[in-house]
Amino acid sequence: MWDSPSMTGSLGPNFWRLVASSGLSNLGDGTFKVALPLVAVGLTRSPGLIAGLTVAATLPWLLFALPAGAFADRLDRRRVMVGADVARAGLLAALVAGALLGVDSIWLLYAVALCVGVAETLYDTAAQSILPQVVAPDLLPRANARLYAVELTANEFIGPALAGLMVTAATTVAFGTPAGLWACAVAALLLMRGSYRVRRDRRTTVRADIAEGLRFLWRNRLLRTLAVMVGVSNFTQSAMMAVLVLYVVGPESGMKLPAPAFGILLATFAAGSLAGSFVAERVQRALGRAGSLSLSIVTRALPFGVLALTANPYLAGASFFLGGATNIVWNIITVSLRQRITPDHLLGRVNSGYRLVAWGSLPLGAAAGGLLADLFGLRTVFAVMGILTLALLAGMTIVTDDRMTAAEQQPSERDGVADGR
Repeated sequence: MWDSPSMTGSLGPNFWRLVASSGLSNLGDGTFKVALPLVAVGLTRSPGLIAGLTVAATLPWLLFALPAGAFADRLDRRRVMVGADVARAGLLAALVAGALLGVDSIWLLYAVALCVGVAETLYDTAAQSILPQVVAPDLLPRANARLYAVELTANEFIGPALAGLMVTAATTVAFGTPAGLWACAVAALLLMRGSYRVRRDRRTTVRADIAEGLRFLWRNRLLRTLAVMVGVSNFTQSAMMAVLVLYVVGPESGMKLPAPAFGILLATFAAGSLAGSFVAERVQRALGRAGSLSLSIVTRALPFGVLALTANPYLAGASFFLGGATNIVWNIITVSLRQRITPDHLLGRVNSGYRLVAWGSLPLGAAAGGLLADLFGLRTVFAVMGILTLALLAGMTIVTDDRMTAAEQQPSERDGVADGR
């Protein structure tokens, strides 16, 4: 099934090749997502237009998540990831060419953000679905912790800081860097051994495949509740992030910081996530899974409260750090749970259905953040979204330790068949 090292407790060489590729790809993601609004601020100071970039980048999760899951279960998952990164690198290369020719329209940024978002739905769905084909089920929490540590360090720690520096150099450098990183990620993926196509016993339509995955998700009360909770949390987070650059960067902003400081501020969340990845197992043992998830909700609301009450960048950074530390605990617990209780032949579609709810809220949140900021100001956005985040504690009446344990003890009908294991 899995490579022999996995059976003895080692995560195996294919896992570390996956980690290398994911680290490079997420470094590209982190650089691009911060460079995009920083470049856009040089073209417009409209909260609506700036927030619209986040809408464009995340809208594919609302429109394309379900087909992406079907493709992840039909095709070789590694090849899906390769194709997505090739597409993203090509899109940014075209954007660099446009900058060199003097084409620097906000609408060009919108178009590229939308297309990169489509590729991201394919990559991320396949990437989360491939992990159970690389390591054994009992090693998933450890593998997810290691993978998240690398991804978050690259995506939200190094990437944002790097983007702040790249934007000050030139737009071509800011967009050329992630293009190169995505190309390097492809090279790392090509080093993985084996096939990662899931065996299919019958021929079905894409529509039937999508419906099967949605039925599994809808009938599982635990996964359904978690998806809604993450959707609300991502809605609030997206609303904040869509307008945060206006609160942080420039002489007219609340914090009055330069562009490189924006990346550093965002990096504090990732620094917390990295720290949290090393203590996640101890937190889970001390508080239990349900207690750890409740703690994550409370600390995730903390940055909203700080931003609503003060423009002090040090307090904001500290709150981001704490929020990141417990957010990674949430991710490790919930993703490992989903991977364990979902049959492998359905995992891509269940992941995409879950993310349709969880991530499909991102463009809605960005739009809401821009609208609230236009009507009532930036601090109103932070206050409203903080209250909404705390309301998620109501969901913990359903997500209990007993229910999670019972779900894992039910037969999962896993069909481990990938040659790469």
